Amino acid sequence: MRIFVTGATGFIGSAIVQVLIEAGYEVLGLARSDKGAASLARAGAKPHRGSLEDLKSLRSGAAESDGVIHTAFIHDFDNYGPAVEADRRAIETIGSALQRSGRPLIVTSGLALLARGRVATEDDAPSPDFPRKSEQAAMEFASCGVRASVVRLPFSVHGDGDHGFVPRLIQIAGEKGVSAYIGDGLNRWPAVHRLDAARLYKLVLEKGSTGARYHGIGDEGIPTREIAEVIGRQLDLPVVSKSEVQAAGHFGWIGRFFGMGVVASSTLTENRLGWRPTHVGLVAELEHGTYFETENTAAALRS
Repeated sequence: MRIFVTGATGFIGSAIVQVLIEAGYEVLGLARSDKGAASLARAGAKPHRGSLEDLKSLRSGAAESDGVIHTAFIHDFDNYGPAVEADRRAIETIGSALQRSGRPLIVTSGLALLARGRVATEDDAPSPDFPRKSEQAAMEFASCGVRASVVRLPFSVHGDGDHGFVPRLIQIAGEKGVSAYIGDGLNRWPAVHRLDAARLYKLVLEKGSTGARYHGIGDEGIPTREIAEVIGRQLDLPVVSKSEVQAAGHFGWIGRFFGMGVVASSTLTENRLGWRPTHVGLVAELEHGTYFETENTAAALRS
């Protein structure tokens, strides 16, 4: 069974590729560069040259496969509108290639702005205020003969090789000389280990239902103050509060995400698929110290 994976060389996608190959799947991985293609070949996958903007490559990759896992996204938060539009077009292109085939299409989404003030579950519809429209684009094909489903991931997907939000917070702390949180720091961030997330995608591929949403949640919600405190301990820096007005200048673009609060459950996903997160949580992984040994963090501390 051949599975087309977009974002196959990325932090999450590369883990999914490995899980699928170990389970006996043939993987066709989207690669934007020679370096990415070589990395996929070493992992045992077949490289498929293209990008999210290359709709012809997406269409052919989907057409040649027995299912698609879409994890790619252009993480340019200074040009978020075009990134969202590129994601929508990519999903529409892939979905069109799968129409009336009954093949699975698994699309990645997030938890931002979901069920504010209570624990978010898989039964919650996406917030209309969330700019990214991955879920809506995917679900358009659920009634068109595509086994379309969604995996929602939290703000922090952590593990070796992480280059997302938490490493950026560590860099900022090193640059500013303080580890900060916003307000009282009681807004909460959910998290999951990348290897647990990768196993979830495989289970959705094998057992997922048309039109279903699944949550990859290890930590339901960690207070952002606790994240700032462990960063402060590891870097031996003071931990301070920043007001919402100060946050933009201190954190830059990541400030609007660090100020959000979401608590989310994966209970329905666990019950429906038999998935269980088994790897270490975010705070424990930060306490272990490997996040503070990366080249990027060292460079930030030297600046």
